[in-house]
Amino acid sequence: MAQAEILFPHEVFDTRIAVAYGNYHVECADNLAFMRTLKSAAFQLIVTSPPYNIGKEYEKRRRLEDYAQEQGRVISECVRLLTPTGSLCWQVGNHISTSGEVVPLDLVLYPIFKELGLTLRNRIIWHFEHGLHCSKRFSGRYETILWFTKSDEYLFNLDPIRVPAKYPGKKYFKGPRAGEFSCNPLGKNPGDVWVIPNVKANHVEKTDHPCQFPVELVERLVLSMANPGDWVLDPYMGVGSAIIAAIKNSRDGYGCDIEPKYVQIAEGRLVDLCEGRLRTRPMDRPIYDPSLKNGGQR
Repeated sequence: MAQAEILFPHEVFDTRIAVAYGNYHVECADNLAFMRTLKSAAFQLIVTSPPYNIGKEYEKRRRLEDYAQEQGRVISECVRLLTPTGSLCWQVGNHISTSGEVVPLDLVLYPIFKELGLTLRNRIIWHFEHGLHCSKRFSGRYETILWFTKSDEYLFNLDPIRVPAKYPGKKYFKGPRAGEFSCNPLGKNPGDVWVIPNVKANHVEKTDHPCQFPVELVERLVLSMANPGDWVLDPYMGVGSAIIAAIKNSRDGYGCDIEPKYVQIAEGRLVDLCEGRLRTRPMDRPIYDPSLKNGGQR
């Protein structure tokens, strides 16, 4: 507790936290004002999904140039807050112009990250099977996560996020290792295309937020890019999914959002998590397949 109070000039911890989880602090605040009060190099992982400049209820549509400049100011502050071994994960989709043109936001924002000295480690494709059905173009079914690091000496833990191997019993059939398993017994690297359901009406995590982050998407980032006890920040917190992913896995979460109703929902979800009531989709649950018994669910 004392260490955290040195790092941050706030009363940072909610007093209702269960001992088994990490600590958290969330605020209703402008993210730049919020982040400027925080100590440099304090966060091991910053993960967020900013507005896409498409006129959702929590944003105002503006010129794309103005949007990019605003994003640049927030990203610059995030870089200041990262530890030398830290990671910055920026999850975005597409901006759709008033004429219907698709503008990939990861391409718009990439030069900003590079100008700030960050190194891209992966462009992760998040694929989901449900969403808006388009009539004049193919329906969008993926978004991207840009994973940047501050230096070449960065934290990455693969073992906690391995997935089942396609051929778990496969062995070498010749050579000096003949008869030995040719795959990692803990599973395989999940790769850079992640198939994870998005949060729609029948999703167990659904709230009133129209563009909600699934917790399991963030959990994969938290487990691989931060150690237990590390600080995780989300400067566009929404209803708190990134903070939930952090404290659920014994990391400490810090976040803000400018919309009071979303912050209130986030606070309620965090209390439910710490008191054992919050339901989230398990990371190891298979994707629902209607051709299989019970949809292939366990």
